[in-house]
Amino acid sequence: MGNRSWDEWVAQYSKSHTNRVNRACHTVGIPMIAISLLLIPIAILRTSWWSIVGGLFFIGWVFQFVGHAFEGKAPEFFQDWRFLFVGLRWWFAKIANKV
Repeated sequence: MGNRSWDEWVAQYSKSHTNRVNRACHTVGIPMIAISLLLIPIAILRTSWWSIVGGLFFIGWVFQFVGHAFEGKAPEFFQDWRFLFVGLRWWFAKIANKV
């Protein structure tokens, strides 16, 4: 993505996510958003699933913004939209104890 490596993107993302409450909120919220996006094909076939998809997506984002309220910083994607693609990568690095 641009002139930075994934490791550089994740490192910058980590600097904006140092508060323990924010990190916990992102640890829960990011997979909720990712799962909601993966469930869209099922929701297309089974319309009753839209409430599950929408709920996961909405609550996942609520976790993100609550976390940033504790952090006292705006989300990185407010400055650069490409950070919307970094969160999941950061989550995997966090689970692997690399950040």
